[in-house]
Amino acid sequence: MASTATSLSWSSSFCLHNYTLAKTTNSETPKLSERTSIVAQKKAKKLRKIILKEDITQLGKKGELLDVKAGFFRNYLLPLGKASIVTPALIKEMKMEEDRIEAEKQQVKEEAAQLARIFETVGAFKVKRKGGKGKQIFGSVTAQDLVDIIKAQIQRDVDKKIVTLPEIRETGEYVAELKLHPEVTARVRLTVYAN
Repeated sequence: MASTATSLSWSSSFCLHNYTLAKTTNSETPKLSERTSIVAQKKAKKLRKIILKEDITQLGKKGELLDVKAGFFRNYLLPLGKASIVTPALIKEMKMEEDRIEAEKQQVKEEAAQLARIFETVGAFKVKRKGGKGKQIFGSVTAQDLVDIIKAQIQRDVDKKIVTLPEIRETGEYVAELKLHPEVTARVRLTVYAN
């Protein structure tokens, strides 16, 4: 019987083995429903909840809560100090930092709005240029000219990069815009006249 068992396939030899075992022990053969079955388990996904300490392209921004694979965290993010595991204390600390940054942004916006009100209540800034034929002037009025006039009249330093001027080559009244904050823009009147 052993020679026939070796020529059979694995599944049939397994059944044959169970049959011979049951006969030798003189016990009842187990029923099909009583047999224990082995089910393959799915591979467990090992994820870690982390907080990013800095901006990482294609992953997220600083302070963002993410679920990443354990190996990615252990081998890349942790050694480079780009992330840490979420803890209640860390969440509280990040919340406080976020509130502080938000308060600073709000304060900067309020200061920009106050400065915009000052610019709009001043009236028109007067610019003197050498005159040519008719309304023409020699040269043009630039953003740097407006910055110098603002500094002279109301003692405020303004960066010329935030000044948007139309092309000014004639005498007359113009409106310039000062982008003091991404959400606050001041409109300033200019009066250009020839001397």
